[in-house]
Amino acid sequence: MTPWLVRHPLFAGWVWVAAWFAVILVQELTGLPAWSRWPAIVLAALPTLTATLFVLAATPRSHLQPVRESVLAHFVVRFLALIAAFIVWGVSLALGASIEAAIQEAGDHQERAVTGLGFTLLLALVPVVVAVLWLALIVRCAWFLRRLRGWRQVPARTGDQRAVPAEFLQERPQLRTVAIGLAHPGLLLVGGAGSSLLVFTLGRVDLTLLM
Repeated sequence: MTPWLVRHPLFAGWVWVAAWFAVILVQELTGLPAWSRWPAIVLAALPTLTATLFVLAATPRSHLQPVRESVLAHFVVRFLALIAAFIVWGVSLALGASIEAAIQEAGDHQERAVTGLGFTLLLALVPVVVAVLWLALIVRCAWFLRRLRGWRQVPARTGDQRAVPAEFLQERPQLRTVAIGLAHPGLLLVGGAGSSLLVFTLGRVDLTLLM
């Protein structure tokens, strides 16, 4: 492990992500097949995602509890969560009714055709749903990393932050420094979520029901 990487793990992570983003753009501009972008997506997120997994695996669950949280903040957060859940539920009802009507119309109200269209639409939605859940997981992990190590390359604990457990890679301090540097909330958001969003922006997801 080079001394430069030990001193600048976060900068190295940004360079790595930017390089693979450039590869994805070149693939799009040259018209390469869509499947060729997935290795670039995985490689762009691999360092920060791997470091994040190791850091989170070494962090006890008790660190999820906020250091300072008032009773009012506790109830406000849950109130907002309930409102968000109600909105999602309402939107899902409206979309479900609309999709059902579209499938019935496209299938000319024939049971076999409607069933076939329903399964086709379900298979088309699976990767989209998985991608949305993946983005939610990345955002959640990044939010916790912000509380655990902050935004600096070398974490400096403040009053409202936890700390990475001292036992994490205690016998290999250089690797510990690199891992904590790469497990950065901003780098995780850009590398893990940004690359996926970039592909969805450049790609063409077609869920149109053909008549």
